[in-house]
Amino acid sequence: MLALIAGTGALPNEVVAQLAQRPVICAMEGFLPDDLSTDIVFPLEQLGSFINDLRAKGVTEICMAGAVKRPMIDPSRIDAATLPLVPILQKAIMSGDDGALRAVIGIFEDSGLQVRAAHEIAPNLLPPVGCLTEAQPSESDLTDANRAAGILRAMGGADIGQACAVSKGQALAIECIFGTAWMLQSLTQRPDAGGGVLFKGPKPEQDRRADLPAIGPDTVSGAVAAGLSGIVIEKGGVIVLQRDRVIAECNRLGLFLYVRERTV
Repeated sequence: MLALIAGTGALPNEVVAQLAQRPVICAMEGFLPDDLSTDIVFPLEQLGSFINDLRAKGVTEICMAGAVKRPMIDPSRIDAATLPLVPILQKAIMSGDDGALRAVIGIFEDSGLQVRAAHEIAPNLLPPVGCLTEAQPSESDLTDANRAAGILRAMGGADIGQACAVSKGQALAIECIFGTAWMLQSLTQRPDAGGGVLFKGPKPEQDRRADLPAIGPDTVSGAVAAGLSGIVIEKGGVIVLQRDRVIAECNRLGLFLYVRERTV
C-alpha cells in the first residue's frame, strides 16, 4: 500500500491523477495540499507515531510530493515514539535542502518504509528530450544552457538552488531560498536588451526521490516577464506540471522549452 505525503502546490494532485488507485493521503500540520482531501494530518512532533500508524494500516511505500517549509519544533508536543528521532530532525532542520531531505528519507527507510519518487510512480511528469515548442533555441541559447549547467553544478555543491538565468554567457540571477519565481521577478527591470535562458535541473548529488525541481505555467509567464527567450531543463531531472498548458503558453508567448540531455 502506498501513502502520499502531500505538501502544497500542484504536484500532489497531478501525482494522484496519474495513479490507478488512490493512495493514503497524508499531510503535515500547516502544509495541507491545495486540492486534495487528507486521510491523516500529523504534526512533526509526532512523526514517530505517524510512521507507526502507517505501518499499522499496511502501508509499505511512501512518496513525498509538494512544498513543505521548515517548521519549528515545539518540545512540549513531542511524543514518546518521536523522542528518539529528535536529534535527526534537529540536524535536518539546520541542514541545506538536500541534507534535510536525506535525513527525513533515512527516518522512513529505517522504519521499513520504501521511499519512492513522484516521477517513479507517475512517470508522465517527466517530458522527453528535445524541443517541445514551436520556437526553437538558437546556438547561443544552447551555449548559455551549457554555461548555466556549469553554474548549477557549482551551486549544487553548496546546496544552494536548482535554477539560474544566463544570457551571453553571463549569470543574470541564481535561485536562492526564495525560489524560482522570486528570481525571475528580480529580472523584470533588467537594463539590457533581454534574451537568455532559464535553466533548471537537480543538484548533482541530489537524492531524486524528493524535491525534484519543477516548472509550470507560472514559470512560463515569469520567464517572459524577465525578458528571457526560453526555458531549458535537464532530461529526467525536472517535472513539468500541466505540461499541455505549459507548451501552449510557450507557443502563445513565443518562448521555447527545450529538454536537454544530462551531462556530467
